[in-house]
Amino acid sequence: MITKLVVSGMKRYRHFTTLIFLLYILASFGQHKYEREHRIKKNQFPEKAHVFIEEYLKNARKIRYYRETDSSNISYEAKFKLDRLHYSVEFSQSGDLEDVEILIKEADIPNESFSSIEQILDSTLGKYRIRRIQQQYPVEEGVPVEQTLREAFQNLLLPSIRYEMMVSGRKEDGFEDFEILFDADGRFIEMRKSLPANYDHILY
Repeated sequence: MITKLVVSGMKRYRHFTTLIFLLYILASFGQHKYEREHRIKKNQFPEKAHVFIEEYLKNARKIRYYRETDSSNISYEAKFKLDRLHYSVEFSQSGDLEDVEILIKEADIPNESFSSIEQILDSTLGKYRIRRIQQQYPVEEGVPVEQTLREAFQNLLLPSIRYEMMVSGRKEDGFEDFEILFDADGRFIEMRKSLPANYDHILY
């Protein structure tokens, strides 16, 4: 009898924990952070940032520069193709490295991590379509930025990486685009609503 009560209590606790977790995700989905991306000229890109990655740009192709704005800050991105991989290197407004991203496919994510991601998307969006996945190498406190850059360009699978997904999902007013961030194990970190890229200033 006592064993049954303990098991029943544990089940109720797990259900309660799951409910709290889902409520947390739903609350995070309500805190939208809009962003917009503009194509810019090379001379509009922070010089400090360009110097930092110029070694990697020597053999790169399709190099493009962007200025990204959202509700709280401004950042800059250099996008290019190197060794058959598509890279995006993001910097702060002052030219400090923030993260490096590599365009990947679903098959590139470990099975357990992707299974966790699917469960979260199923429970929060229901019907959705994954439009883009990027493997992200964020700058970490205490880790030299040169090391972060080196590990990213070696395409290493590390516990510190994140998966950034562009997802079209059904909400109250129909389908909307969301940028959702997960950790290496597929746990939800944050999301923000995404606006279409602005190509009013295509310069090449």
